[in-house]
Amino acid sequence: MQRFLHARERASGGSNRRAGLVAIALAGSVLVAAGCASSSTAPSTASSSPFSPDANSFSGELPSSVASAKSSLLESASAAASAASAAASQAEASRSAAAASFEASVSAQLAAGRAEAQSVLAKTEGTGNALSDITLTGLPKAQTAGLNAALVTVVNSTSSTASYAIKVEFLDGDQVVDTTVLGITDVAPGAKATATAFSSLDRDKALVPRVAQAQRY
Repeated sequence: MQRFLHARERASGGSNRRAGLVAIALAGSVLVAAGCASSSTAPSTASSSPFSPDANSFSGELPSSVASAKSSLLESASAAASAASAAASQAEASRSAAAASFEASVSAQLAAGRAEAQSVLAKTEGTGNALSDITLTGLPKAQTAGLNAALVTVVNSTSSTASYAIKVEFLDGDQVVDTTVLGITDVAPGAKATATAFSSLDRDKALVPRVAQAQRY
């Protein structure tokens, strides 16, 4: 009987130890699961913090390839500007030469009659007797190398051959900028003759020509 009781106690003690081990194992599982759940649901602090780069890490220098490209562009722009300036200077020199040639050619044509025309106009009162025989037509600057010029047309309205002394003024608004005198000689009755009046002043402005005096003699 006593042996039976001892055997029962031993069996009961083993059962209790096994139960205790199972309980410990279950408790550990619960703690591990709780830890996993907590870690999976915790908010991430990394994504909520803004990234601030260290300003001291920037050198302020352009990459060599970018700096080289910038230098090349600046050199190209400088070369283009120099070429444009040279072309403009050459064009201006060419225009000045053409203007001088035009002026010399017209002056040579008018030189013969200018002295006599000036003498006639010096004795003319008022606007003279032949304004109605004179018309002016402005000439394009492309045709006169940039000078302000006008074609002077004379139509002899009388029945006798006549000569004309003509003063042409060039105006900028109401102001007379330049004056030229020309003479046209030996125009037959009813015939037409032409000459060119020009001003070498204020080439950058559009001056308006007008007949100030015209004397038939």
